[in-house]
Amino acid sequence: MKAALSRTATRDFLAVVDSINLESRRAASKFTDEVEDALIRIGRHPQIGAERRELADPPVRFWTLQRYPYVMIYDAAASPPSILRILHGSRDLPELLSGLRT
Repeated sequence: MKAALSRTATRDFLAVVDSINLESRRAASKFTDEVEDALIRIGRHPQIGAERRELADPPVRFWTLQRYPYVMIYDAAASPPSILRILHGSRDLPELLSGLRT
């Protein structure tokens, strides 16, 4: 099973790919591959992400991409797990996640 992107996460993903693509199509492709790998990993093992109670209550979890400074925020209780946002780790996560709904 693979995790699913919400509409908001899909918009986040496309914006990141567009931004990276301005610099390098190859890097954008690698980013896409890494997100795809994360969707499979989270789908198979929804509990692998970290809980960040200061940012969002469970069942929301956080998975940081290995080669990129982006965080996938997801609902681990959904079936399949639902990716709610894909955000750069340096952004104001508490502000961006203040209205997060699972």
